[in-house]
Amino acid sequence: MTAAFRTEQRDRVAVVTFDLPFESVNKLSKAVGWELEELLRGLDANEQVQAIVLRSGKPDTFIAGADIEEFLQLRSVEEAVRLSRDGQLLMQAVAESKTPVVAAIHGACMGGGLELALACRYRIASDHPKTNLGLPETQLGLIPGAGGSNRLPRLVGVRAALDMILTGKPVTARKALRLGLVDEMVPESILLDTAIVAAERIAGGWSPKRGGHGFVASVVDGTPLGRMVVYRKAQEGVEAKSGGNYPALPRAIDVVRCSMEDGMVKGLAAEAQAFGELAMTDVSRRLVEIFFATNALKKDDGVPAGSGRARPVHRLGVIGSGFMGAGIAGTAALVAGVEVRMKDADLSRVGRGVKVAIDVLAERLKRRRLTHWEFDRQKALISGTAGYDGFARTELVIEAVFEELGVKRQVLAEIEAAVPATTVIGTNTSTIPIADIAADARHAERVLGMHFFSPVARMPLLEVIPTDRTSGDALVTAVQFGRRMGKTVIVVADVPGFWVNRILSPYLNEAGFLLEEGVPIDVLDRVMTSWGFPVGPAALLDEVGLDVAEKAGKVMHQAFGDRLEPSRVIGVMRSDDRMGRKNGRGFYFYKDGHKSGADGSVFQLLGVRPQGEVDEQRVRDRLVFAMLNEAALAMSEGVVRTPRDADIGAIFGIGYPPFRGGPLRTLDGMGAAEVVARLERLAITCGPRFTPAPVLQEMSRTGGRWYPSSTAR
Repeated sequence: MTAAFRTEQRDRVAVVTFDLPFESVNKLSKAVGWELEELLRGLDANEQVQAIVLRSGKPDTFIAGADIEEFLQLRSVEEAVRLSRDGQLLMQAVAESKTPVVAAIHGACMGGGLELALACRYRIASDHPKTNLGLPETQLGLIPGAGGSNRLPRLVGVRAALDMILTGKPVTARKALRLGLVDEMVPESILLDTAIVAAERIAGGWSPKRGGHGFVASVVDGTPLGRMVVYRKAQEGVEAKSGGNYPALPRAIDVVRCSMEDGMVKGLAAEAQAFGELAMTDVSRRLVEIFFATNALKKDDGVPAGSGRARPVHRLGVIGSGFMGAGIAGTAALVAGVEVRMKDADLSRVGRGVKVAIDVLAERLKRRRLTHWEFDRQKALISGTAGYDGFARTELVIEAVFEELGVKRQVLAEIEAAVPATTVIGTNTSTIPIADIAADARHAERVLGMHFFSPVARMPLLEVIPTDRTSGDALVTAVQFGRRMGKTVIVVADVPGFWVNRILSPYLNEAGFLLEEGVPIDVLDRVMTSWGFPVGPAALLDEVGLDVAEKAGKVMHQAFGDRLEPSRVIGVMRSDDRMGRKNGRGFYFYKDGHKSGADGSVFQLLGVRPQGEVDEQRVRDRLVFAMLNEAALAMSEGVVRTPRDADIGAIFGIGYPPFRGGPLRTLDGMGAAEVVARLERLAITCGPRFTPAPVLQEMSRTGGRWYPSSTAR
C-alpha cells in the first residue's frame, strides 16, 4: 500500500506531510491511523528527532475529517463504540507522544482532522480564507468521537465548545485564534517555517500560555455553578430548535458535562458509548445518506459524460432588480466572484437593486466573514444599468422579472437581441414551463430554467430545468455556475412547478382547506414544525409572498386540474391586500420585519370560527400525505431523474425534515401498503385529491420501493 505520510528532516524537527494517495483530500481511516501510530513510534525512538510538525500535502485542505465510508460498514453499537475508542487511542498517542507534535493547519480542518489537531501540543493556522476549523459530526447525527468532545471544552471553554459542537459550523482561523483554538495565525507563505520554530521552542522546554479569556469566561466556564447554567441554557436551546428530533444534540451536552464534571477518563468512555449508540440510529443513517447524496451531486452535471461542456463564466447579467434578482447578483459576486451587471426598466429601481445586492455582502462583513478589503473588492463587481449596455460581454444572463409569461417572453427577446449567440440564458421562474417562455426564442438551444429559492443568499438549492431543445453545453454551464454560487443543484424536467413547487402545491393547498375548516394558524404551523419542518405552512406562505403563491396556484391548477385546485384562502387574503412578510400583512403580525403572533382576523375574513379542539394527528396526516402522494406521482412521471435528486431537492428546497431522509425515504420507511391504506381512508373523508398515486398502488401489490433494500438503514 502506498504510504499516506512522508517525512523529511529539518535539523532536529521531522516535517510529516499527510498526503493520502489517490484522494483529493485527506481523510482519517483505520489504515491511516495505524500508519500514523507506527510513524510516531519510530520518530519517538529516533534520537535525531526532537519535535514533529504535521502538515497537509493537499491544496487548501488540512484534513477533511474521518472516512465516512467506514461509518456505513458499522453493524452494531459495539462496532461503533470500538471505532470511537480506536480513534481516541490514536489521538492519545499523538497527545502523549514523547516527541511533541505541532499542527501546521492550512485549509479545511474538520471533524477527525480537528480532533487530531486538538491532540497536538501546539496549533498554527494560516490566515487564508479557506482555513476553517470545525466539528460537524452533529450534522451527521453523531458527536465528535475521537476525543473532540473532551479536548475542545478544555481548550476553549464550555460555552464556545458547545456552540461549535451543537451547530456543527466551522470557524475561521481568525475566530479560532480569538477562541484559543489555535495558538498562532500567520500567512500561508510562512506557515511551515513558523511551525518549525515553534516545534524547536517546545522541544527546548517552552510551554505556551493559554486561557485568559476574560473575567466573565473564568466565572462561567471556570466554576461548576457557571457551567451548570451553560448546560441548562444549551439544553433549552436544543429542545427549542430541534423538537427532540436530533438525539445527537442532547447527548453531546451530556458527554461534555460528564467530561468536565467527572474527568476525562469517564468523559472519553461516555463519548465512545454515545457515538456508538448514535451511529446505529435511523436519524444518523438518514443524515449520512444525505451527506453522500450531496457529495455525489457535486460531480453530476446533469448530462451523460462527454455530452456537454461548460462555458467559463466571468461576467453575469441579471435582468430584474427586485428581491430575487438582487439576491442572485449579490450571491454571484460574493461566492462565485464574477462581475455582475444588473438591469431594470429605470435607474431608481436599479439603484435599489444594487443596494440590496451589496447588502448581501455587507451581512457577511458584519458577521466578520469578509474583511473590509474583500468587501470593497466584491462590491466593485456589481454594477447596474437601465439599458443593455455591457451585456454583450456576458457569458450567462439570468432573467428574474415578474412571474408572467408574456413579460418573460418579451424580456427573453430583448436579451437575445443584446447578447452573443453563445451566451447562455437562464430564466428564474417557480412554475412556468421553460418551453413556453422559450417558444419564440431565436436560439432556444441556449435557454433553460434556473429556479433559485428565496432568500437566495441563504437557500441552498437550485433547480436547473432544460427544455427538449436545450443543448448539453448550456445545461452544464448552468449547473456548474450554480455550484460556483455555492448551491446544491438538481436537474429537473420542464413541467409546471418543476419538482419542489410540484410537491409543495398540494401541501399548501391542504393547509388552506384546513384553515377554511377553522384550524387555528398557530396550531397548523406547530403541527408541522413538531414533525420536523423549520416553519409551518402558514408561515411559509407569508415568507414566499401571498401574491407569488396566488399566481403559482393558478398555474398549477390550470396544469393539473381539480386535483390541485387551491383553497379560497389565498384569494381572500389577497383581496384584503395581504402579501405576507413583504408588506407586513399576512397570516401573522409583523413588527420591524419580524414575525409576532398569529392574526386571528384571518378567520373573520374567511367567515369561519376557529376550532377549539383540534385532532392534530389528522391535521398532520392530511398535510404530510398530500405531499408524499404528489412526490410519488411526480417521481413516477420522471420529473426528477433519481430518488436521490428528489429527496435532496425536498430537503434543501422546502426544508423537508433531514432526519426523515426525504419524501421517498419516508415512503420506503412506512411501506407502500401502509401509505396506500392511509391515503384511501383520507380519500373517503376528504375527497379524491387523496386517491393514491398509481405507482404507490403498484408498489403496494408488489412490495416495491424507491431505494434498494440494501441501502435502507
